[in-house]
Formats: sequence, C-alpha cells, structure tokens
Amino acid sequence: MINQLTNDNILAALGGVKDPEIGRDLVSLGMVKNVTIDGSVVDLTVELTTPACPLKATIENDIGEALTPLGASLVRVDWASNVKRTFGGPAANLIPGVRNTIAVASGKGGVGKSTVAVNLAVSLARDGARVGLLDADITGPNVPLMMGTQGAHVTGNGGRPNPVVAHGVQMMSIQYFLDPTAPVIWRGPLIHSAIAQFLRDVEWGDLDYLVIDLPPGTGDAALSLSQLIPLTGAVIVTTPQEVSLLDARKAVAMFNKVNVRTLGVIENMSAFICPDCGSEHDIFGTGGGDKMARELGLDVLGRIPIEPGVRAGGDAGVPITSPQYPGSETSAAATALREVARTVAGRVSMLAAPVAVATA
Repeated sequence: MINQLTNDNILAALGGVKDPEIGRDLVSLGMVKNVTIDGSVVDLTVELTTPACPLKATIENDIGEALTPLGASLVRVDWASNVKRTFGGPAANLIPGVRNTIAVASGKGGVGKSTVAVNLAVSLARDGARVGLLDADITGPNVPLMMGTQGAHVTGNGGRPNPVVAHGVQMMSIQYFLDPTAPVIWRGPLIHSAIAQFLRDVEWGDLDYLVIDLPPGTGDAALSLSQLIPLTGAVIVTTPQEVSLLDARKAVAMFNKVNVRTLGVIENMSAFICPDCGSEHDIFGTGGGDKMARELGLDVLGRIPIEPGVRAGGDAGVPITSPQYPGSETSAAATALREVARTVAGRVSMLAAPVAVATA
C-alpha cells in the first residue's frame, strides 16, 4: 500500500467522519487538532464537545477506518474537550462563567427528582466536566443530605459565598444557611429573591454545566429561573405510573409556555431487579415513559431501575454514581444514571454546535 499520509489528505479523509450525535464531520466542527505523522503512524487530538461523550469508541473506530486506506498502520487518538456555551444575551451576564444550565424537574414529588439531579451532577463531574449543583427547592432542600454536606460551613468574601464542594461538584443550597430542622415558610417573592441571589452572588467560577434541582410542580422556582437566566433545557423525571405521567405532562407544558426546551424524559423506578434471583418486577407499571414521550414528541433519555443502593447512597451522602460508593462499578442503577448523564451532555452538545454554513 502506497503511503498517502499528508496533513491535507488526513483532513480530507476525516471530513467524512461524523460526530455521531451532532451529525456533522469532525473537521468542520473544528474537533481535529495537532495532527502529526511519523511514517505510517498518525497521532491526533480530537477535541470533544463534552468530556462526557458516550461515543468515543465509535469516533475512534471511524477515524481508524478513514485513515487506513491512506496507509496508516496505527492511529493514536488523544482526547480533549471544550464544552461550548448554549446561550448569550444580557440575562447570561448573571452567571458569566456558566456555559450550560440544566433544570431537573418533575410534575410531582416522590419520583426521585433530587436523586436524579444529584447523580447527574456527580456523573458529569466524574467524566471530567466542571459541574455546579443548585438546590432550587427552597422549601424542601435535600441536596446537602444526599451529597453528605449537611452542616457545611459556607465561606466567602465581601458577601459572595463560595460553593460547598463534595464528590467533585460545587453546590449551593438554602440549607447551608439554616438550622437543618427549621422549616422554610416563604411566599413566592422570597423564593424568587433567594434563587436570584444564589445565581448572582455565589462564586460559581467557570462551569461546563450548572444542574438545577427544581422543586416538584410548576410553581415559583421554575418561573423564577426562566425569568432570571437562559436555560439550556430541562429534563423531566417521572415514574412509569399514570399519576406521575399526568403531572409530568404538565411540567413539559409549563416549560413550553416559558420557552424552555425539554431535552427529554427520564423514567425513574422503571423496574425492581431482585438481588437474589435477578428477575425484574414492574412495581410502578411499564412503558409509561415511552408512551408520554411519544405523545409529546420527546425522547426517553434513560430508565433507572429500582435498587436499594440508590436510596442507601442518598441517605448516607454518597451518591451511587460516586466512586466512593462501594459497588458503584457493578450497580445497574449507577450504570443507567451515568449513561443518562452522558446522553444529556450529548443533547447539550448538539444545541451548542455551530450552525452549518450552506455551500453552493
């Protein structure tokens, strides 16, 4: 085979390799960097749109197949990442260092929304992203307990608090300023003011993703967020049962009304896997998330099985997706949650991709 490995030939060949999620080639997206050639060995860097990319193996395989006909005997891919911002405008100045904002919502309580938000944030951080987690459930904050930071002392200078950090995630919650046993009995204007302060005054720094755990329902917190900052999108958490789906539909309708895109549906508690025999039991029904997604033209981003470790990890302040949780690597629920996080990151990358320029 004649060696045709030149920089121009390599870039031309890689012009036919597409990012599987965005659907455009790596070269036009500016993802190919630092190409070097040593005989028949090619080294190059691919700058991913998210460190949580779920399709690295596919991209690497496609690159190898594209360069082999040019005479490459070995292709070594080094990975980098550059998460793009999905919004701009004056409202974005409230959170200047934040590139993407992901609201986690549900129509009703008890579906595991905070559990999903916490594990989404931990999973993204574990994959190498810079992640913040805002507990916007002002009257029922659960993030400090689930992240093992109850009683944490908030520090800062000049009235600007620093986030509390655990499991690689920067966090803020009203619970850090209150007696954990004290109820928060606030009307809408106070809730709006608290969320605005958490966005404006906290030293978030540079974040690839700010995950926002909303309270259940369609009330003040969700409306405040949509008014204060641009939201990249929302994910809706539901269980398969009809009563949960009914309220989840309302959450989607609310986001539509305030012009916030819904990234998709996460079906939590989709099935119980018996730890003794391995059989699955559909305690809350089956197929509900798929049905709702079809009705609303959305995608199911993932299904999380019922597993005792999810509850145990949340109660102990060690989320099941954290490497600190014993058995995280073998947990079906942890695997599902980490895949959900990568899928969500992929959806965000698609929104941030530069607009393709039409050619004559």
